[in-house]
This record gives sequence, structure tokens and C-alpha cells, in this order.
Amino acid sequence: MPHPTGDRRLRIAVFGAGSIGCYLGGHLAQHADVTLIGRPSVLDGLHGGVTLSGGGRPAVHLPRHRLTLTTEPDAVADADCVLVTVKSAATATAGRELAGRLRPDAVVVSFQNGLHNTRLLRDELPGVTVLAGMVPYNVARTAPDTFHQGTGGALMLDGGAASAPLVAALTAAGLPVEPRDDMREVQHAKLLMNLNNAVNALSGLPLREQLGARPYRRCLALCQEEALAAFAAAGVRPARLGPAPARLMPRILRLPDGLFRRVAAAGLRVDAQARSSMWDDLEQGRATEVDGLQGEVVALAERHGLTAPVNARLAALVHEAERPGGRRSWSGPELLGAVRRV
Repeated sequence: MPHPTGDRRLRIAVFGAGSIGCYLGGHLAQHADVTLIGRPSVLDGLHGGVTLSGGGRPAVHLPRHRLTLTTEPDAVADADCVLVTVKSAATATAGRELAGRLRPDAVVVSFQNGLHNTRLLRDELPGVTVLAGMVPYNVARTAPDTFHQGTGGALMLDGGAASAPLVAALTAAGLPVEPRDDMREVQHAKLLMNLNNAVNALSGLPLREQLGARPYRRCLALCQEEALAAFAAAGVRPARLGPAPARLMPRILRLPDGLFRRVAAAGLRVDAQARSSMWDDLEQGRATEVDGLQGEVVALAERHGLTAPVNARLAALVHEAERPGGRRSWSGPELLGAVRRV
């Protein structure tokens, strides 16, 4: 089968290479020419190469010479495909930095949390093919050069001819990927899942332990119920990404611990120490994406004459935790009590 770009390897630039970007780029570099564009705080730890672990695959080490590392946006100039992995709040800025630097036939893929990143990129990049993507799993930086996939799932992105070369490269790299024609619904379903990021960040616990405790799950169920009401008002039915339809998840989350573990066993197959990216942001003193998660539910509800007080309260608690001295370790009953008082 001929290579999708002819006889040469696909050229991929990862713009905003953090944990997700380095993980995807590292795997792709085994089958494509990959440039990681990111902050010095990330790239300075990669001069000996990149180690990738988790995801049910043996750990691999990619030597430094297999990657191009740079902080300069101009490095996208020769890319066939640009993967955007910046946080949602930086999407418009990323689009402006990419504008005027891309090849006319380049394809941009947003592998970001949130609902509006693809549109924001298209606004800044008129005439450029911009596709929606979704990363289902958690990736943690466990050492300066090591990126670990702590949960499972398949990447998803818009199907069609424009995404075919990237799909082929991801498949060759051993990363499960599903081309989809319903990415709007997929992104809404992913937002439902990502509402747990704030709960996990405020728990201070690994994901498996937090999800195994009913009071934390009840917090998440309340968040999801508000989101589902807002989605229904907007005419959106989230895609089914797990073993149960999205509309049933709040009921499943409220089950007693033992029954929940049996019903949701697949969803609890996470590494013992895996945590949400929002927890990591708080740990590193970075701004979180809570406004693009809980805040998005609040905004969508308001646009349709509804309210989302639980999501608003959790967003406020995360913003408090972002500040020096802010509280970052809530017990399940304490957190449930705090959100139910609104």
C-alpha cells in the first residue's frame, strides 16, 4: 500500500506539546517525521529522548534524534498535519500563531478538551482544513522524559480523505483510532466525562480511588445531570462512548460502591496512581481548564434559560484552589455537601 504522502514519511507538527502532545508525537515519531513545539519547561526534559508507557503496551524509549524539538511556531511550515494540543483557553492565540505559517494543503487537528476549539481555530485559519479530534485517555508526565497513559480508549477524529493520512500513521504507531462522522456528539460525550476532572482535582486522590467512592460519584452525577439538561435544550444527544448511554450515567454513578464496581468495571481499569490533568495543573501551579468544562455547562445552560449551580460551584472551588493556599483536598462528603448547598 503506498504511503499517503507518496514515498516520504508524513510530516507532523505537535503545537503546544505537553503531556498529551508528547505522548502522541512520541508514538507517531516511530512512523512519521515529528516536530514537538512547546514550552522550554516541557522540552528541556527531552534532550535524552522520550519514554512512553501504559496503554497496555510495553514501554518504549524514543532516542532524541528521532524528534525535532523547538519553541518556534515557524516549525509548522513544512508540516502535512498539525496536531493542536494547547489548553482550550489558548486556542485562539494558537490559531493566530499558526496563521500565515501553514502550507495551503496542511490539515490541522484539534486534540483538545471542550466544545469550541475547532470553530476557534477555523475562525483564525480561514481556508485551512481544521478537523475535530478527541483523546479519551489520561496521560501523566511521571518523569521529565516519561509520559504514561493511565486510562484506555480509542482516539477519535473527523473521518474522510483529509484525516486518512493521520489515521494511517496513528494505526501504524499502534494507537487505536476511530474516524467518526459525529464528532459534535462525541465532544459533548467527552465533556460529560471530563466533568470528573474538577471532582478528582479537588479530591486530591488518584482517579481509581476517587471514582470508587460514592460521595465523589454523586458530585459527578449532579454535574452530568445539569449538562444533560443543557444538551437536551440545545438539541444535542451525546454519543455513546462507554458501555451505557450517556443519559444513564448519573444513575449508574449513584449506585452503592460494590454494585458500581461490578457494573462499571471497565471504566475503573485505570492505573492505581492515574490522576486528572486538572489535578496536575493545580499541583504545578498552572491555570486549569475548568472554565471550558464546568464553565461550558454553566454558559450553555444560561443560553437556554436553565441554571447549572453545581457546575458553577465546582468551578468556583477550582478557581479558589488555583490561588496560593487554596483548598485542594476535600473528602467526598465535604465536597458533596458543598455543591448541594447551592
